[in-house]
Amino acid sequence: MTNKFITTEPLGKGGEGGEQKTWDAVQKAFRDRTCIGYWRYPIFSKVGKSRKEPDILIVDAQLGLIVIEIKSVTIDQILAITGHRWEFQNYYTTSSNPYQQAENQLFSLLGYCDREPILRRKVTGRALICLPLITETEWYQSGFYQLPSCPPIIFQDNIVSGNEAVVQLTRDQTPKRPLPNPPLRGEGNGIHFSLEGLPAPPSLAGKGAGGLGFLVKRIQQTAPIIKGTPLNNQQWKLLQAVISGTPVFRKKQHLKGDRNAIPKTINGTPQQTRGSILAQVRQHLSEFDLAQEQIAKSIPPGPQRIRGIAGSGKTVLLCQKAAHIHLKHPDWDIALVFFSRSLYHGIISQLDKWLRRFSSGEIRYDAKRNRKLKVLHAWGGRKQPGFYSTLCRQTGVKALTVNDIETKQPHQALAEVCLNLLQETAIPKLYDVILIDEGQDLIVDDPLNFEGKQPFYWIAYQALRPVDPTQPEQRRLIWAYDEAQSLESLNIPNASELFGEDLGHLVTGQYGGGIRKSETMYRCYRTPGEIITAAHGIGMGLLRRGGMLTGITRIEDWQAIGYEVTGTFRPGQQITVRRPSEHSPNLVSKLWQGSLFEFIAYRSRQEELTALADNIIYNLRYDGLKPSREILVIVLGLGLEAMRLETAVAEFLMSQGIDIYLPSAMDCNLLHIDKDTRDPNKFWCEGGVTVSRIHRAKGNEADMVYVVGLDNVAKDESNLQLRNQLFVALTRAKGWVKLSGVGSYPLYEEMWRVMQSGDTFTFTFRHPPQREISVTDVGEMRSRYQSGGRNFQNAELAGAQLAGVDLRNANLIGAILRGANLQQAQLDGAKLVIADLSEADLSEASLRKAKLVGATLKQARLRGADLSWAKLGNADLRGAELVGATLMGASLSGADLREADLTGANLEKADLSEVNFEGARMPDGSICHTNWREL
Repeated sequence: MTNKFITTEPLGKGGEGGEQKTWDAVQKAFRDRTCIGYWRYPIFSKVGKSRKEPDILIVDAQLGLIVIEIKSVTIDQILAITGHRWEFQNYYTTSSNPYQQAENQLFSLLGYCDREPILRRKVTGRALICLPLITETEWYQSGFYQLPSCPPIIFQDNIVSGNEAVVQLTRDQTPKRPLPNPPLRGEGNGIHFSLEGLPAPPSLAGKGAGGLGFLVKRIQQTAPIIKGTPLNNQQWKLLQAVISGTPVFRKKQHLKGDRNAIPKTINGTPQQTRGSILAQVRQHLSEFDLAQEQIAKSIPPGPQRIRGIAGSGKTVLLCQKAAHIHLKHPDWDIALVFFSRSLYHGIISQLDKWLRRFSSGEIRYDAKRNRKLKVLHAWGGRKQPGFYSTLCRQTGVKALTVNDIETKQPHQALAEVCLNLLQETAIPKLYDVILIDEGQDLIVDDPLNFEGKQPFYWIAYQALRPVDPTQPEQRRLIWAYDEAQSLESLNIPNASELFGEDLGHLVTGQYGGGIRKSETMYRCYRTPGEIITAAHGIGMGLLRRGGMLTGITRIEDWQAIGYEVTGTFRPGQQITVRRPSEHSPNLVSKLWQGSLFEFIAYRSRQEELTALADNIIYNLRYDGLKPSREILVIVLGLGLEAMRLETAVAEFLMSQGIDIYLPSAMDCNLLHIDKDTRDPNKFWCEGGVTVSRIHRAKGNEADMVYVVGLDNVAKDESNLQLRNQLFVALTRAKGWVKLSGVGSYPLYEEMWRVMQSGDTFTFTFRHPPQREISVTDVGEMRSRYQSGGRNFQNAELAGAQLAGVDLRNANLIGAILRGANLQQAQLDGAKLVIADLSEADLSEASLRKAKLVGATLKQARLRGADLSWAKLGNADLRGAELVGATLMGASLSGADLREADLTGANLEKADLSEVNFEGARMPDGSICHTNWREL
């Protein structure tokens, strides 16, 4: 289950002990409430020359919005409080306005809420100061409580558990003057008054006043700055959407769109139009997605890999991350890199929206002025700097172009020039963060690799400054990709193939605060369920007569991309995969009464193009769709074949009076594009229907998508690149797809079977596919090991299903395998030093000569396991089940085996010096009652 408390950035070492204690207390106190909590939610208010976000934001269904500003100061560090201004000594700053700052941040958030009519003036808002190093007693003794501007305060007493609170009471110094201790009479703004009118700290009024239970009570009793009303379920869902930033993407209604919202009538019967459906959709906010929110709002302290199925929002998420990081760390050098030139304007637009959102409208993206946040094409052009060209300029190396390289495929040419740069010079460390969108487009096959690494990824990694000089391998490279959308290389490299075997562990596990190094986004927001499911089915060849061509063959990997699976992937076995509707929350599916996906095979190209023109004319005249951005025509095929078909489609549509646009042309209705005046960043032209080959269409989207030329795929249906083209084309649709081709081919029958299957595919698994896709850490671990990888240091595999896995001689130092199923696993010679194997099932596993020094095996099941000659010095085996285990020659010096069950275990020649056997059941069945025992 996804954690509802989001740590946007791991808390630092040293001076943030009070902040960590406060954040831990909030999570415990609000654990059972309907709420979301953020550590450092990205809403930045101006504080002096810098911008500051709230330390803690709580979004609670009953309490509304709560902003908590933390000051980890002792009472002696506060010199004075004048109005909202606090003055400090021996602190990182000499003054601040903590309550005013919290108020400003709260008002910004409430302002976003008030933009939604059903939330206007309905959301309650509170702001509080937390002083985690000051007790309430100390505060009252200081006299600060008497100030008229004293804000609501959470004290140290309120953020410790019950037992800690009692201990704290005993440690409080005796007051310098007697303090009364009568029952409390009233409260206000966190100040408590006795019957005599003198201050009486609740911590002295009774032990029940302290502890985590009182934290929620303290917040409830704090007078709201804005008093709202109890929220109903609809309002609560909307509030979550507002906080996540969903309104950023709400489309404004155009004047023309208003008439589209009115259904047409035929013989007096109202008829749906696509325009009327879109009008409804654009006024609807996507529901809050906690998993996506976790990914989007976090800043990892090292590399992070984001897998996302088509339409899951990868580009939006990366833009959100880039904006957040820039506002949080304005001194960092950040590059947001992409490969498809046609994405440039869309990325700029998204980035600008998120900057304005997080800065309350104060900051916008300016490509010329903003030198710290750059949107860069991977290569660059004559008039536009790119990532590669920037590195060349900094190193004094001449930047090459596609025309300078023999290989004319852009992704291969880019790899080649990166390879040359790596061989010619040292890469300068120019950036603190690099984010890569559509990362699968930057992968090349082995001949172009650099010392076993992917050239572009390695050059990006080299261009990054280390996060921490003591850990130079930790660099903030964040990349998003989808293997199914690769149009060139069919290679699916894991981390060791991107960065080399020594760094293969970089994206396995998690950082502090629960920030995962690898994330998977499985919800598809752009494309309706029946289309994304069909795209997966035809793209992988699930219903192909000869068996699937590519795809996933592990249940946990299917589940990771949002599918349910029954059956096992063994030859001859029947498999059923189903995609639940909640994983494709596209509203068009619910509103449109007809079919969203149609496929027609025509007898000739003339018939196909005639039908295409008729359909587009209908869309324009009767559906009320706009030609640009709402209608898109995609042409399938490779090379000259695709180019000729693109031209034929464009010419025919123009002959039927339809204005068209070819990507990168300067204007509509231009069939011949001048390479000297073209605009590679341009994909849409107002008033024209874009007609595009797949490479330019990739990353773009439209409501109504026409996919032409399926016969170009069907003629070579086992070609995975062509299947991927079809997948990418179908998933450009936000609403409807019409697929067409000419002639008759087996692929057409397969396509109809896929469409008829709806959200569920049942097929016989015949043989392993040509290309196998691994999505989870477990799947990648297996594939890495099979390809020769052995470095899985610090891997995060808690609860992983690894029964029978072969990981002999693997490096699993520091790995988290808590609760993992490792029955009958082959782990001979594996390095499991300081690994966490607590509660793991290692029954009948082979761990001969494995190194488990300092490992945690508490309550692990090792029944029948072979640990001959294993190194288990100082290992924690408390409560472990070692019934019938073989420990011959094993080194157990200093190990803790209290309460362990060693019935029938073989301890011949084992080193048992200083082993703690207290309460353990020995091999002969007896219970050891002494603390230490040598055998």
